[in-house]
Amino acid sequence: MDERPARRRWAALAALVAVVVAGLVVSRSLPSSSATDIAGDALYAVAAYTGLVLLMPRAPRWAIALAAAGWCVAVELLQRTGLPLALAEHVPLVALVLGAGFDVRDLVVYVLAVIAAVSIDRVVSARLLPRGPSPDGVRTPE
Repeated sequence: MDERPARRRWAALAALVAVVVAGLVVSRSLPSSSATDIAGDALYAVAAYTGLVLLMPRAPRWAIALAAAGWCVAVELLQRTGLPLALAEHVPLVALVLGAGFDVRDLVVYVLAVIAAVSIDRVVSARLLPRGPSPDGVRTPE
């Protein structure tokens, strides 16, 4: 039985919990600033990536990265419509998932954060899954 997807899924779950907790700390406990906004955006993108790894541990990293970045960009563009802000007025938790206001800087942060998440995933996977094909389809040394 191949244990690699299960191990990768557990690592993604642990990472996702840590990222969500960090995101809540940033959004609820730290003073609002450009730095906390950027940190929150980066954590959001990493949460999207790790959530997809959790759901699809066998998928190639590049596919997960494209899907995570695509989700983040789509949500940011949706913010231009004002719909997330209107929904958040009725259900405040919506703001945590869909945000409230469009900022072009967020698009750059999302892409950079997903690249960082892929890099971290590669390092963690090399330690946890030392043999056989990686999620990129490249065989690692035995």
